[in-house]
Amino acid sequence: MSSPLLSLADVELSLEGNAGPVEILHGITLDVHSGETIGLVGPSGSGKSSLLMLMGGLERATGGTVRAFGHDLGAMNEDALARLRRAHVGVVFQSFHLIPTMTALENVATPLELAGRRDARARAMEELAAVGLEARAGHYPSQLSGGEQQRVALARAAAPRPALILADEPTGNLDSTTGTAIIDLLFGLRDRDGATLVLVTHDPALAARCDRVISLGDGRIAPAAAA
Repeated sequence: MSSPLLSLADVELSLEGNAGPVEILHGITLDVHSGETIGLVGPSGSGKSSLLMLMGGLERATGGTVRAFGHDLGAMNEDALARLRRAHVGVVFQSFHLIPTMTALENVATPLELAGRRDARARAMEELAAVGLEARAGHYPSQLSGGEQQRVALARAAAPRPALILADEPTGNLDSTTGTAIIDLLFGLRDRDGATLVLVTHDPALAARCDRVISLGDGRIAPAAAA
């Protein structure tokens, strides 16, 4: 088997709280291979989102090793991590994180422009069309519904054609019908580009669509998760 796209070895994470260090993750060891879809499940506070952030270099492990795309993320500075994400990783957040003063087209085009893509606007329009929002390209986030905003966020994440898509409760702020449509789009973009997908969810039906389900509890991987 080829080398894993992501490899976590005995990873620990603790964060400073008002009353001292708070232990979030304990001894996480996990490999993710190219093209896999993985669902991260578990109760609130189990460390799912923190684990996702470690995978994308958005949070630093306080113990163990996180490797992605052949790089030790713990040995990289913030600029190098940003370049790695820009080249290889798309992130979809529950809260959309769109820039309110930019149109849908501008929100999708900005990461491409930062990467020096001369066709940034054309590619951004293609991605908006792929999620059914070509006609809304000139609208600002405040003029879009929650489902439309999440579709813009999906288009933004997918526009650079990343090898890895990380999605943190992408349907958490949406009604069930809209959420189902978003998930269909997310898996469709994954299938189109052959990307690896890791998503955090509380929805068993959504997790069941993944190749593998990893269950977390109290910051640890449950023994029966790697089915």
